Amino acid sequence: MRQRNIILEKEDHIAIVTINHPPANTWDLATTEQFQGVIDLVENDKDTRVIILTGAGDKFFSAGFDVSDAKNAAKISPMARALWTRIDRFAKPVVAAINGHAMGGGLELAMCCHFRIMVDDQEFKLGLTELNLGIMPGWGGTQRLARLVGRTRALDMILFSRTITPQQALDMGLVDHLCAPEKLMDNALELARRLAERPPVAISWVLKAMAAGEYEGLEKGLEVEAQGSLAVRDTEDREEGFRAFLEKRKPVFKGE
Repeated sequence: MRQRNIILEKEDHIAIVTINHPPANTWDLATTEQFQGVIDLVENDKDTRVIILTGAGDKFFSAGFDVSDAKNAAKISPMARALWTRIDRFAKPVVAAINGHAMGGGLELAMCCHFRIMVDDQEFKLGLTELNLGIMPGWGGTQRLARLVGRTRALDMILFSRTITPQQALDMGLVDHLCAPEKLMDNALELARRLAERPPVAISWVLKAMAAGEYEGLEKGLEVEAQGSLAVRDTEDREEGFRAFLEKRKPVFKGE
């Protein structure tokens, strides 16, 4: 499926979603609306087990809000904020393949993904530089950056609009892995394939439980974990997992 600003491709159980809004893959109203439609599709597609999110081109993952569409800011920001939270709470693994600069809302989106792989090119920068414009991060950056790198580092980056290199991002835990630019999608697909081989129902419940704990507190997280533990007992994947263990072979999970 191809749309003007968002490209959706499918490889087996993996959906590859590409932000295609040159020159910097920014978020105007049309791009945000199209992204919402694609997320609806992959969320409701039972055959999709993992999502890879990346940017078109070789310079930008995403530079965030499109200032040329400022007239629609009152529509874009609430929609983006809700979508980013939806990704953060997604019940299917989302891998960010960060192919270039990730700034503002672009970095805020990458932080919502469950895994982050970035190109090992120290010319690229990551940052939340909104204070340079007299504004502040508004799509979750104040919360998610602190969650990933700690309060003091997050304050330093945000209050001073400090940008960091991929290596610095790796060192502080903002990204999980660096690779050569030509290997980025290969590495993202390798991770996605390994995730797609895992039991989808159990993965879904793990992600739901962890998100509930983050958003609603420990007791709610434990409650959802208990619900999931009961739910997976009645799945065909559980039966397959036990059979494969006894037969000393690799399980083949179907998500049922």
